[in-house]
Amino acid sequence: MKTATPSMARAINDRLALDLLLEHGPLTAPQLRELTGLSRPTVSDLIERLKGGGLIEEAGERGEDRRGPNARLYALVAGRAHVAGVDLRRTAINVTVADLTGHVVGSAVREISGDLADLVEATVAEAAAGRTLDNVVIGAPGLVKPKDGELVMANDVPGWRPGLVTAVRERLGVPVVLENEVNLAAVAELRTGAAQGSDDFVLLWLDDGIGAAVVLGGRLRRGASGGAGEIGFLDVEGTPFCLLLQATTRPEERARRVAKGAFAFVTLLDPGLVVLGGATGQEGGDELADRVAARLRELSPAPTEVRATRVEGNAVLEGAVLTALDAARDNVW
Repeated sequence: MKTATPSMARAINDRLALDLLLEHGPLTAPQLRELTGLSRPTVSDLIERLKGGGLIEEAGERGEDRRGPNARLYALVAGRAHVAGVDLRRTAINVTVADLTGHVVGSAVREISGDLADLVEATVAEAAAGRTLDNVVIGAPGLVKPKDGELVMANDVPGWRPGLVTAVRERLGVPVVLENEVNLAAVAELRTGAAQGSDDFVLLWLDDGIGAAVVLGGRLRRGASGGAGEIGFLDVEGTPFCLLLQATTRPEERARRVAKGAFAFVTLLDPGLVVLGGATGQEGGDELADRVAARLRELSPAPTEVRATRVEGNAVLEGAVLTALDAARDNVW
């Protein structure tokens, strides 16, 4: 039986402490001992090690009547790394920059025009405002190949061309990852939205584009070519699903048609939860979700909960930032 080496044990303890500071905010040494179960000397050593590495810093004291070393608060050094999330779609590019704790420190929005690589570079630079970025995650429509992170075919973003992500990566000089925009919205739903606490769910994206994202066992399922969830191509009642949804605005009829698409996933995957996202999911809210759930009960014996999105604001952008932060924290920690 192999046991952890001292260096491995220190790394595990350091990561545990950093994750707790990320989750709870500033903590004292006694609080770290209580939450980690580690001894006083071990916690003292890891605090000094993390301070020396520039990962944590003293952030005041807790309790006016408790002074001294045990009252000192320790917090993450938020500015140790910054990331950018990018939502790149047909009409506009939205960028958000966040520090290591996830606090938003900058943003920028520009209309799509001119050379797309130039536009991405300029918009990211505007949002970063001189801050050095650890990495960038771009969300865009289309099938993104898992093997190389490039689109299977050109999307409908004006100016998109093969090699665009490589060009942006070279201009920015940092790692740049491309991901399907609906997959990123699903990350946001899983972490902060309607799917919190659910390892299995399907996100139906009902917006100017129609798509879906599949999460099973808490992980995105992209498919061999990145095409998992491309429900817009599904033939429903002799019509592509994307066109079927655009052909009606009546609430009851819309719910019936949305349920037809959701039924495909319920039949094949039995996810237990379907989240309605995008502009239609937000506008329809609980009323649309309840109507779709009622229709699904008529179509399938598999119990399926339907929820409206709970992500406030731009779910694609939030998912891009969360994905970029995961990579940055692994890199820094």
